[in-house]
Formats: sequence, structure tokens, C-alpha cells
Amino acid sequence: MTNKKSSTPRREFLGNIAAGAAALGLLSIPTSIKAAPSLLQQTDDADNWFKQIKGKHRVVFDATRPHEMMPFAWPRVFLMTNQATGTPEKDQSVVVVLRHDAIPYAFEDRIWAKYNFGQVFKTDDPATKAPFVRNPFAKPKQGEYSIPGFGVVPIGINELQASGVMFAVCGAAMTVYSAAVADGMKLDAATVRKDWASGMLPGIQEVPSGVWALGRAQEHGCAYIFAG
Repeated sequence: MTNKKSSTPRREFLGNIAAGAAALGLLSIPTSIKAAPSLLQQTDDADNWFKQIKGKHRVVFDATRPHEMMPFAWPRVFLMTNQATGTPEKDQSVVVVLRHDAIPYAFEDRIWAKYNFGQVFKTDDPATKAPFVRNPFAKPKQGEYSIPGFGVVPIGINELQASGVMFAVCGAAMTVYSAAVADGMKLDAATVRKDWASGMLPGIQEVPSGVWALGRAQEHGCAYIFAG
């Protein structure tokens, strides 16, 4: 006998995935990836990038979607609390992997505005209640973010990088989403993909895929933490 209570939510869940994929043009994912330049060409540079991981305490944060400030607050909290318990920043390694719906944070304001990232990735500016037209974590204003109990915290990508935090972005997701956005804007997919790559923030490493990067980070001794 079929369990209707469990099967109905599952059908709804699968239906939502299909509807979301169709809306973004993602039902052509296999074609997009097949048509893209070989992701394997990036492997050597990305593998060398992971050799920077060192220190006593090592962690990798898996960021899959816009989740308020969590993909950026948690790395800072990790650094702060390890400092408070006797380990300076230089003896820590923190890696943040931006993949799936979190990839827009890897790009400069120009890309956000040109390709309507705030709308595409459904991330709104609390001040205006409208989709962001800039990367809110690229170079935030001094004192823009605070955590209850901690006060103002420096969680901009530039500020975290200054503390040694390493950021990687999923190349596979860049390929898929740029192709979907290009299709919606009636643009050439390869041209859009190239434009996105040219608009990455300084110091962010493109990797063949986010899951590949998570595996590599753990191979280099990083503990895994899901960041939303």
C-alpha cells in the first residue's frame, strides 16, 4: 500500500524542482555542460591553490545559496573564537566554497547589475526591499554588518581575505547559470560565461566544481561545515 502522507510531499518537491529548473532554463544542463570548454583544464591551477591550506585548525564552509550573512559570518566567528581560545589567524585555514545559488557572491558589482543577479538569485536589499543591484559582501561599508552579542563584525569578502580566508567558486555552476541567463537575455552563452569569468572578485579561485573543491579541501585536512 502506498503511503500517501510521504508520497505527496515528495511529488510536490520534485515538481518544484522541475518548475524551478524550467523557469531558469536549467532543463538543458547536460547540453550546457557538454558544450562548455573542458572543466578539467582548470584542475592543475586549482589543485595548487589548495596547497595554501596550513595551520592547526582547518575548516571548509559549503555555501550553496544566499543565506542572509551566514556564509560570511560563520568564517569570521570561527576565526574570532579560535583566537579567543589561543590560536592566532596565521595558524588557521578557512576555505569558503561558493556553489549552486551562492555563486553570485564571487562577482563584482558590474556583473550583478548587468545580469540582474539580485533578481535571478532572489536576494533582496533589506534597505530597499528590492533585489540587490550590487554584491553586498564584496566591499561593505565600515560597520555595515553586526552580530547580536558580538557587535560590528568585518565580514566583507575583502575583509575575510585579509584574515586569510580563501574563497572558491564553482565553475560548473558558472557554466550552467551563465548559459541559462544568456538564453533568457538572448545573448551568446560563451560570451556571457567569459564575461562572468572576467568579473570575478580579486583572489577568488574558480574550481572545476564546488563538490570537487569540497573534496579537495577535506583531503587537505579541512573539517566540513554546511553554510546554507
